[in-house]
Amino acid sequence: MKVLNHSYSHESGVVVYGQYFLERRTMVSEQQQEQKKVAMVIVAHPDDAEFGAAGTVAKWVREGWDVYYVLLTDAVGGGPDEATDVGPAARRAIAETRKREQRAAGAVLGLKDVIFLNYPDGQLQPTIELRRDIVRVLRKYRPTRVICQSPDRTWTPVMIIGRYHPDHLASGQAVISALYPASQNPWDFPELLEEGLMPHKVSEVYIMGAPFSNYFVDISETMDKKIEALLCHQSQFIGRVDELEKMMRTRIAELGKKYWVAYAEEFHRTENR
Repeated sequence: MKVLNHSYSHESGVVVYGQYFLERRTMVSEQQQEQKKVAMVIVAHPDDAEFGAAGTVAKWVREGWDVYYVLLTDAVGGGPDEATDVGPAARRAIAETRKREQRAAGAVLGLKDVIFLNYPDGQLQPTIELRRDIVRVLRKYRPTRVICQSPDRTWTPVMIIGRYHPDHLASGQAVISALYPASQNPWDFPELLEEGLMPHKVSEVYIMGAPFSNYFVDISETMDKKIEALLCHQSQFIGRVDELEKMMRTRIAELGKKYWVAYAEEFHRTENR
């Protein structure tokens, strides 16, 4: 039996590890040659990606990229701050609403799919289990580019408490740990080989909200798409839609001035060579 790319024998139910390693050099070479226009955005909650990267995502989609969103939590913690009923029924209802809104935003942007891993909202931790589940989607969809959240706070000129939800930090740490070495290393999570998921090396990583940004994307032509996608999250902006749009356009225009364009999103970008 041969184990190549996504092939897996359901008849035998096993992977022939010896043969896999004999063919590994060939598979890595083939993988390097077939880097495709597939990108993945991995974040903790609905609307996280819209705030940080939706203009970039819309631009990539226009350029022919297949883009997938992966949401790590179940979105049960996104109800109103003044809520007094936070029981199971209320939590199910807000989760359904937030997931529906995220899928609507995905449709606006032209995403290929929105995937939820359904870890408990508000309790996300960079566990080995979460790392394995992220590696699973990386190996399944095989993106060339990944956008993720920062695992670190920015302390200058002052640390803004509300900008750093613990789930965001945990998401960033989990994603970066999954990218290297686990996604590309056959020795990490051998059970994924048994699922037919071969190692995959992500070439480019874009980190939102990092302490140091070294890269920008001109989103002047996709700023309206960013706003349209963000406003799909209606449950989060009740009574303040106009205020939010004004704030976002002002903030993104300020970033644009920094780079001599109308609107920009910025990242810490690195290559996995």
